[in-house]
Amino acid sequence: MDGLNDREIRESLLAVAKEMVGCGLVEGTAGNVSARLPNGDVVLTPSSVGYDVMTLEDLVVTDSAGTVQEGTQAPTTEKSLHLACLRKYSDIGAVMHCHALFASMFAVVRQPIPCVIEEFDVYVGGEVPVADYNLTGSDALAEDVSRWVKDRGAVLMANHGLLCVGKSPKDVLKVAKLVERTAKIIWGARMLGEPVPLPDSTLKQFAPVYKLVGRLQ
Repeated sequence: MDGLNDREIRESLLAVAKEMVGCGLVEGTAGNVSARLPNGDVVLTPSSVGYDVMTLEDLVVTDSAGTVQEGTQAPTTEKSLHLACLRKYSDIGAVMHCHALFASMFAVVRQPIPCVIEEFDVYVGGEVPVADYNLTGSDALAEDVSRWVKDRGAVLMANHGLLCVGKSPKDVLKVAKLVERTAKIIWGARMLGEPVPLPDSTLKQFAPVYKLVGRLQ
C-alpha cells in the first residue's frame, strides 16, 4: 500500500478518520474506515468512539474473516462491508463508508451519480451506481455493495450513504471528497438544466485509466 509499513498505515487511517468528520463527510461517530496491513490483516475504526478522541490504541485489527487479532474496542458494526471489498479485490488497500450529504441525497432517491467530469472518470472509474437496499451491517449488504467496486472507486448504498475504495486511506478520502463534490455539482446543475454527459469517445479513452491511476498498488 504505497510502500507504507504497519505503523504508517495505522497512523494514516486514524488521520483520515479524523479528517472524514472534520470535512463533513460524517456526523458524530457515524462512518468507518479500514485498511489492509502488510501481513494481510485489516485495521478498522472502532464502533461508537468519537473521532475527536480516537487514538491508535482504539483501532481494531481483524483477520480477513473478521476475527479480532488486536484491540480492546469492538470493530465497526460495518466490518462485513469492509472485509468483503478487501477479500474480493487485492488491488483495494482501503475502504471508507460515509454519509456525505449530497451523495446521500442520490442514495435516498436511488439515482446514480453520473460521470460528467473527466477527473471523475479517471479517479472513480465512471458513474457511481446504487446498490440495492439491505439492512445496515448485514452480510447481504456487504455482498451486494462489494460487487459494484470491481471496476470503480465508489458505490451508493440505497437509503444509506456512500462507500469508496482506494489504494490507501489518503487515496480513499480523495475519492470520497471527489464523489461528494461531483454530487453537489450535479445537484446544482440540474437546477439550471439537464447535465450533458461526456462524449462516448472520451469515456472510451479514459476507460483503462482508472485501473492504472486509481487502483494500482
